[in-house]
Amino acid sequence: MAVGKDILTWYEGQWHRGNAPIIGAADHAAWLGSQVFDGARQFEGVRPDLDLHSARIIRSAQAMGMVPPVDAQTVQGLMEEGCAMLPADAALYLRPMMWARESTPGIIDIDPDSTGFAICIETLPMPEPGTFSLTVSPYCRPRPDMALTEAKAASLYANNGRIMADARARGFSNALSLDIEGHVAETASTNVFMVRDGVVFTPVPNGMFLAGLTRARVIALLRADGVDVIETSLTLADFDSADEIFVTGNIAKVMPVARYQDRQFGPPRLGARARELYWDFALSA
Repeated sequence: MAVGKDILTWYEGQWHRGNAPIIGAADHAAWLGSQVFDGARQFEGVRPDLDLHSARIIRSAQAMGMVPPVDAQTVQGLMEEGCAMLPADAALYLRPMMWARESTPGIIDIDPDSTGFAICIETLPMPEPGTFSLTVSPYCRPRPDMALTEAKAASLYANNGRIMADARARGFSNALSLDIEGHVAETASTNVFMVRDGVVFTPVPNGMFLAGLTRARVIALLRADGVDVIETSLTLADFDSADEIFVTGNIAKVMPVARYQDRQFGPPRLGARARELYWDFALSA
């Protein structure tokens, strides 16, 4: 999936310009979805938490049952090397990936030692706040006994994709998705926060959504700034009564919600503060 115009791909020991082919037609990942990835960002010359993203791709691969062919330090070093080949002021999306090439004699399960590895770096502008909108998805998140929810696994994103497609077909940017117990989990592509009476609330991790690295960073930054942040089970009724909503993720980092369902929000006081704190952290790291 090419999301940017300028693409740099690392594969089998060298960098390639463009959207290089990396997966064969008979690779296990091509027909059975055994692929994991991570996503990091470069913007304004910085790459916040790159070490944490590099470590998470290793954990995701191990959760899928793979033996990673490189360690986290190598992943980080290669991403930094690739970024140095592009303009220093470019906004970039950094995506390390691992996948299974071979299966065992049982065909369905993977050969752990057949893990492929690549990095794709693409130019991708940072989205600006102002028009981001949310609705509610009819599609739910699986439990950990139903899917590999502890990994950033590509196989989970077919469900994410239909959440997003349904939201956009109804005129929204994204949608809240519930877990199968009826609590708000996250959106198709971000973690979500709501504000009520000056207190920030966010869904407590329960294994039915990926508690992101930017989410954790924003929680820590807000708490250090004196803001109460409560991780708890939340329902749609909580979001219906929210004073403001904002989301966190790797594409935009922190994005205030301008419209939720048929409600227009005013200026996002704590959402804007969370964004400001994140930028201050990233630029000073």
